[in-house]
Amino acid sequence: MADAVQLPFARSERSTVGIEWEVALVDADSGDLRQAAETILAAVRPADGTDHPHITQELLRNTVEVSSGKCVTIGQAVEDLREALAEVAAAAEPLRIDLMGGGTHPFAHWDTQKVSDKQRYATLIDRTQWWGRQMLIYGVHVHVGIEDRDKVLPISRAMLTVFSHIQSLSASSPFWAGKDTGYASNRALLFQQLPTAGLPFGFDRWEQLEQYVGDMMHTGVIDQFDEVRWDIRPAPRFGTLEMRIADGATNLLEVGAISALTHCFVEHFSSMLDRGEQLPTLPPWFAQENKWRSARYGMDAIIITNDAGDEELVTDSVQKWLADLAPVAERLGCTEELEQVRVILRRGASYQRQRAVARRNAGDLSAVADSLVAEFKAARPL
Repeated sequence: MADAVQLPFARSERSTVGIEWEVALVDADSGDLRQAAETILAAVRPADGTDHPHITQELLRNTVEVSSGKCVTIGQAVEDLREALAEVAAAAEPLRIDLMGGGTHPFAHWDTQKVSDKQRYATLIDRTQWWGRQMLIYGVHVHVGIEDRDKVLPISRAMLTVFSHIQSLSASSPFWAGKDTGYASNRALLFQQLPTAGLPFGFDRWEQLEQYVGDMMHTGVIDQFDEVRWDIRPAPRFGTLEMRIADGATNLLEVGAISALTHCFVEHFSSMLDRGEQLPTLPPWFAQENKWRSARYGMDAIIITNDAGDEELVTDSVQKWLADLAPVAERLGCTEELEQVRVILRRGASYQRQRAVARRNAGDLSAVADSLVAEFKAARPL
């Protein structure tokens, strides 16, 4: 057994929140992806030559990531994203580039995409080869501040009991390279092919996590903790738990809604720990099945709700949670954003709306791309 690696957990104020949103750059005429991230990043770079604090590079040159600062409320984080997007859009417009959200692009092909010029990305592709080259996917990541390191792993395990709620609501990647995959979230199953991606291990103690990192570094699987790409992972340098569950959102309203739901879940479980209550957990085999079901069936997924194997339609479970979390949302100042989850329940998740556009246009996926651009500009589901 290798030596464990110490993972100091930074001090963070409880339930502070930050959001990261990966956004695609598409050609305004063809709707296909444009390899223009470096040009956009250069245009938004501050005058002193430093990197922009809220607009950053991603794996592929067709992508930029916009992020909020460390915020107290979801509303503040969404406003940070809105301001960053305005800068990106201003730089993109003269190039005839539109911005687009979603877990995947409906018809672009992975093998024509260019990788960003950065050593960590080159190393990733060199190691993962065909699967790594296929990571033409986009996500939304939500960081929530945890004030006590001892809470991180219990809350992480509890979040696996509501994983499918977030994945189903955010599912926005039904198409891949011009074909309907039959999945609501093809991104979810693509991403877990990377060697350190997928569902996290259910560690009970922080020392077990440190031993895992030590073993992975000793055997050359990773060089640093950031290369662990779990769907739910601690972020020790920020003092947060990072939820990487959601597909890339197609509009700002849904970013706020999904992030508010995530924020409330974490605060709810944190409050249970404060009261000395046992947090809910699922056996790993049920958590894995729930991930597959929500990726496959989205809003129609029948999920496993407890270790007894009881089942429920995910949308019925979401409705119950919205009622339970209402006091939490009021405390966190995100009542309005949490209520917007009901917009998704009424209008359908993005994968459903995309398929509806495809049906209305005889399967023409360029119409789907146009609809995604339109939703992004409208900042709400259409």
